[in-house]
Amino acid sequence: MELYTKTSYKLARTVTLDYSTSFSKSSQLFSADIRDHIYAIYGLVRVADEIVDTYKGKDMAQVLKDLETNTLQSLKTGFSPNPLVHAFVTTAKRYNIGSDLIKPFFKSMQMDIESKTYTPKLYADYIYGSAEVIGLMCLKVFCDNEAQYAKLEVGAKALGAAYQKVNFLRDIKADYDERGRVYFPGINFETFDDHQKEAIIKDIKKDFKKAQTAIAKLPTNARSAVTLSFEYYLELLNKLERTSAEKIKAGRVRVNNTKKLQLLIKTRLKKSVR
Repeated sequence: MELYTKTSYKLARTVTLDYSTSFSKSSQLFSADIRDHIYAIYGLVRVADEIVDTYKGKDMAQVLKDLETNTLQSLKTGFSPNPLVHAFVTTAKRYNIGSDLIKPFFKSMQMDIESKTYTPKLYADYIYGSAEVIGLMCLKVFCDNEAQYAKLEVGAKALGAAYQKVNFLRDIKADYDERGRVYFPGINFETFDDHQKEAIIKDIKKDFKKAQTAIAKLPTNARSAVTLSFEYYLELLNKLERTSAEKIKAGRVRVNNTKKLQLLIKTRLKKSVR
């Protein structure tokens, strides 16, 4: 079992690094003792995302449900024949990540199959399950005790929400063209304009402000890595703010590799002088 578990974590790492170049850079700054556990969380999330975003089978809903059932059952037994699920539940059992966080995640993934138009309530529910609970799962790994977790919980949720909303704005064209989705309530892709974009950015900035206070209080095992991801998403948000709604609708806004490298060096230097 030790070899299987070790191999499962290796697979989670490979999936994470292959899918997200930005996250792969920040993940280098997690302390070695927690890095694999963050990969394990990302690995399960990525599988679920693939089911609802790229898998075109008519049994999509059942495949997602099977993954949820496997995950929850494996959480009880400590084993799954799916290596990515196995890595996740091994981490979940170690850090007390329970069904109270896992079920809302899968509920949001199910909404991707069913929902095409989001009301404010559906939007809030989706953000919670798809992003805020991921922030809380990671926070479970970061923290030594429940008291520390409780102090940082609001900030972790805000950071997850901010990242997700930035992704929604950046990917508004792809979500609409490829999946028929617009996550922002009251937004019609065809008539999306600068005024609506400004309102979205104002809302995201509130989340960033809440999160920034908490990041400074994170344990040292995660602070630099989360700081780097925060700086990257803040740069992306600033770039989206400078880009017209029409251009955002025309193509994906990106942070170039040079800027990403600059942010990495800046964060590493801050870490070295602490």
